[in-house]
Amino acid sequence: MPVYHLIKESVFPHPSVAEADGLLAFGGDLSPERLISAYSQGIFPWYSEGQPILWWSPDPRMVLFPEKFRRHKNLRRVVEQQKFEVRFDHDFSRVIELCSRVPRKGQFDTWITDDMKKAYINLHRLGYCHSVETYYNGELAGGLYGVSLGGTFFGESMFHLVSDASKVALWHLVDFCIAHDFDIIDVQQETPHLQSLGATSLSRKYFLILLEQSMKKPTLKGRWRLD
Repeated sequence: MPVYHLIKESVFPHPSVAEADGLLAFGGDLSPERLISAYSQGIFPWYSEGQPILWWSPDPRMVLFPEKFRRHKNLRRVVEQQKFEVRFDHDFSRVIELCSRVPRKGQFDTWITDDMKKAYINLHRLGYCHSVETYYNGELAGGLYGVSLGGTFFGESMFHLVSDASKVALWHLVDFCIAHDFDIIDVQQETPHLQSLGATSLSRKYFLILLEQSMKKPTLKGRWRLD
């Protein structure tokens, strides 16, 4: 199948015509209108510096249903000990910066380019993008960020500087999603780590059916607060 070159309008081909690896289109921009249109259709940008903007809709798609989150005994103990202070939307810019800079095993560069940072910081200011942060001894120790539309949270990236810090952030995100009747936490790509925490792989077709229903819910915009 062809890879589509996007035009000026925020219009995408249907995800079902993506390549086998999930690549759907290239080009366009990272405007709020295009990003919101993309996520609401199960499409997201992912590319490296020097490449055109690449748009993806993988098959299968890994998601975490909030009620299926595996609260492992060791992690539960860390949460109950209140080792970390948890905040929502307190320092979004710092979270996305550290997500781009903190090394990951097997990863030698970052896909969070300067343009990506600016785009998601802009979405955060508009109330569509959120961070969950964990602090240890008053210092930012871990966190995650993603896009919220309808009843779906689209997880983008996470980092940790202290062991368990990002897992604790995910724990509290799950609690928030359950409390506010979210349907899905989209984690995009399959990884053994996320699978160990309860994430499961869905066919793209089934994911898009669930997403269409989830988009009928109102979007919880603005700054989120820890309940």
